[in-house]
Amino acid sequence: MASTVLIVEDDVNTAKLAGLYLKRDGHKVIHAQDGVTGLRLAREVRPDLVALDVMLPRLDGLEVTRALREESSVPIVMLTARVDEADRLRGLDLGADDYVTKPFSPRELAARVRAVLRRARREPDEGPTRMEYGEIRVDVKRREVMVGESPVTLTPTEFRLLEMFIRAPGQVFTRDQIIARVFGYDFDGFDRTVDAHVSNFRRKIRGASVEKRKYVHTVYGIGYRFGDA
Repeated sequence: MASTVLIVEDDVNTAKLAGLYLKRDGHKVIHAQDGVTGLRLAREVRPDLVALDVMLPRLDGLEVTRALREESSVPIVMLTARVDEADRLRGLDLGADDYVTKPFSPRELAARVRAVLRRARREPDEGPTRMEYGEIRVDVKRREVMVGESPVTLTPTEFRLLEMFIRAPGQVFTRDQIIARVFGYDFDGFDRTVDAHVSNFRRKIRGASVEKRKYVHTVYGIGYRFGDA
């Protein structure tokens, strides 16, 4: 399925090369050279995915991610020259879905874009389409989440996490199981990537909870469990 991809990258040659490979995959590509323009285009065009450089003039990629996550669940792939794990995790902590480390192969970026879009479009698991647990109510078909009386906006990855957890309260999921069920076989990240997504999801759900209940529990050395303590 053709998608619109917004590339926010100040290096014109890098953006052109990446755009060439994305167009070969059938995507429509839009380019912005700075963070302010990228944020404006993301709001106006509503692309299916944003490929976002971290180091940008006028407004850096982390600030763009922060702003987008306050109003949108659009998938975001960060483009970062920072190789330290803590730097990579900063983007994920802000709600990015994946990252590619510079210098990158345009084929690698195209593959990551395909994988993230595939995850975002995956059909819901078989089973009830409306589910409740505690204060949480989920409409799977509409991809709507309510915690108490508050709507909660989740990224596609976070929604897949919720869907997995709420269908099996009390079950302990290892990171490998989460990767298989939420991210898919083509996931090319690392365990801390999983932890970052779970942390963001847990923060959003608990933040909306009137009772401030902790719905997601860490099972040390194993993974995570959803449900009451």
